[in-house]
Amino acid sequence: MSALHIKKGSNKHSAYNLRPNFSDVTEKHTLAVLVDNEAGVLARVIGLFAGRGYNIESLTVAEVDHTGHLSRITIVTTGTPQVIEQIKAQLGRIVPVHEVHDLTVEGPFVERELALFKVEGHGEKRVEALRLADIFRANVVDSTLESFVFQLTGAPEKIDAFADLMRPLGLLEVARTGVAALSRGI
Repeated sequence: MSALHIKKGSNKHSAYNLRPNFSDVTEKHTLAVLVDNEAGVLARVIGLFAGRGYNIESLTVAEVDHTGHLSRITIVTTGTPQVIEQIKAQLGRIVPVHEVHDLTVEGPFVERELALFKVEGHGEKRVEALRLADIFRANVVDSTLESFVFQLTGAPEKIDAFADLMRPLGLLEVARTGVAALSRGI
């Protein structure tokens, strides 16, 4: 038998099988949905996710056009490419939905989040919490002899990093707004 002979069924070690199956890769996407600002619209959008078992990692809603009575819903979700396409298609079929944008695939975008952190602070831990807050450009919005409340805005990763550093210093509570996002440029 020659050295180049490959036994039938041994191709599981082939280089062709080393590529991941891209249909199984889970991706995080930021969706911007422009809707009529009327009762029940948010419930219908959330119902679409809940009814199909899709996860929402972040959700923000606010009126963005007072005269046109339009609101913007920003949703951060995860799924396979097929699931993300299905979510976008189903969102587009809801009657009060005007536009659905997948900011993740449409190009560069800016995302920010606001968070409040209540941190217990005594002695050296109090000093360290203030030092880290300064580095992260967090503002002290409330202070007592026992604790601080810091306000921080930035990308979700920045918020997560600040929370990780505050935990050993006495992090008591966190409140996050969820992601607000806009595409860059015109």
